[in-house]
Amino acid sequence: MHSLQPERLKIALDMMGGDHGPLSTIPAALAAVEEFPLLDLVLCGDTDLLQPYLADAGLADHPQISFKHASQQVLMTDRPSVALRNKRDSSMRVALDLVDKQQVQACVSAGNTGALIAMAHFVLKMLGGVERPALISALPTTVGSPVFMLDLGATVNCDSDTLFQFAVMGAVMAEEVEGIHRPKVALLNMGEEEIKGSDQIKRTSLLLSECSDINYIGYIEGNDIFSGKADVIVCDGFVGNVALKTCEGVAKLIMKRFEQALKNSMSAHLFGWMIKPLLKSIGSGVNPDHYNGASLIGLRGIVVKSHGNATKEAFLSAIRQAVREVERQVPAKIKDRLEHVLIDKA
Repeated sequence: MHSLQPERLKIALDMMGGDHGPLSTIPAALAAVEEFPLLDLVLCGDTDLLQPYLADAGLADHPQISFKHASQQVLMTDRPSVALRNKRDSSMRVALDLVDKQQVQACVSAGNTGALIAMAHFVLKMLGGVERPALISALPTTVGSPVFMLDLGATVNCDSDTLFQFAVMGAVMAEEVEGIHRPKVALLNMGEEEIKGSDQIKRTSLLLSECSDINYIGYIEGNDIFSGKADVIVCDGFVGNVALKTCEGVAKLIMKRFEQALKNSMSAHLFGWMIKPLLKSIGSGVNPDHYNGASLIGLRGIVVKSHGNATKEAFLSAIRQAVREVERQVPAKIKDRLEHVLIDKA
């Protein structure tokens, strides 16, 4: 008998996107192929600019790495409409085109978020039954297991049907990526009482409560995002983006105040050295780099967005996220679940 050979994975990387470009993406690519022996990477970017970095990193002749030249780069300041219209040979667009042509199974970019959403929507199109894409990311909680939150900025204005679709897609992500059985789904609202919230939130709540495929637990407030009460939290892109950025800002404020307190007191400074291992452990658990990688879901392909100022470790985390989604065939699972839910609703 012939043993089954494990399937290889192939992912395209936008090497020029983000604040640091090749300084982050090339070390992350090298770490990724070392971590995943069955992973092949296609590096998309200006090969003339990349060559010196590649030579220094020892990637020029790596068997798991190939290259796709792109003469343009989407800048972080580019308007999405301009990038979509005028930068068809950018590293971002080339990576998305490879996904569309099924030459790779996913792409990862740290580039301009608005441009990536516009290009991905145009190139890959939406899954059947999905009206709008959503950005979803796994965030840390006090109970250890992550919470998936969407939308984080892809679709600002959402009606109840769109939010319902987000809930279905978020539940599939939690099940397939983290293996959570019947994940608890909640709507982010200004209170837990049924009388609170906008008409669209109340309508979404009614739709979810009538859907047996979704383990809907009701409303959740912003102060419980990281509590572990829910496995999936659903909101529109405006609310989600503001909530996420506010949480990041509060975390930075707390760390800054703690550092200042240690510096301003000799006894506190000595105490800081004593608890340094504990602080390092706590910091690692909430380090955004370890949770980097927001997935643009609802598309006919896998697109993972790394944050723009990603370090090597952060961009590597985004590549890991893409690998997990490819292995679990997330778009196909979302498509199947939506079809099943829509049939039940009919």
